[in-house]
Amino acid sequence: MVKIKVLFVCMGNICRSPTAEGVFAKLLKEHDLEEYFTIDSAGTHAYHVGEPPDLRAQKAALDRGIELINLRARKVALEDFEEFDFLLAMDSDNYSALIDACPDDTHKVKIKYFLDYASHLGERNVPDPYYGGKYGFERVLDMIEEASAGFLKALRETGHIV
Repeated sequence: MVKIKVLFVCMGNICRSPTAEGVFAKLLKEHDLEEYFTIDSAGTHAYHVGEPPDLRAQKAALDRGIELINLRARKVALEDFEEFDFLLAMDSDNYSALIDACPDDTHKVKIKYFLDYASHLGERNVPDPYYGGKYGFERVLDMIEEASAGFLKALRETGHIV
């Protein structure tokens, strides 16, 4: 079976993208779809390579039954553009960084704004909660849960999964 490969991308890979990886993993488990996917997260910058997600992100996620503690930050690699079917950017800066780093124009169609799958929110950028308080992490989780559900729905509607 060919798996759908999804990479969630933010700047440092310690807040938004690991949260998206955790939320989407939970959603796949709830729908018994884990075997059809390979998911990962990465950052456009190497600020936190090897570190676990931010403790505030872990706490907010755990309060919703999402475990992030085993994830480790990494930087987007050139092979990710070929390996993954979807590279989902958390904001316009990371979208632009992915477009600029993409080694082959044929792979640029894989790069999307994650929040485009939650267009009813009226935003394209998942805000970086790093310098904010608890509310910022909760808001990010809400947005990511909406986009994850929308992404799964879009995959079903386009025939990627049944």
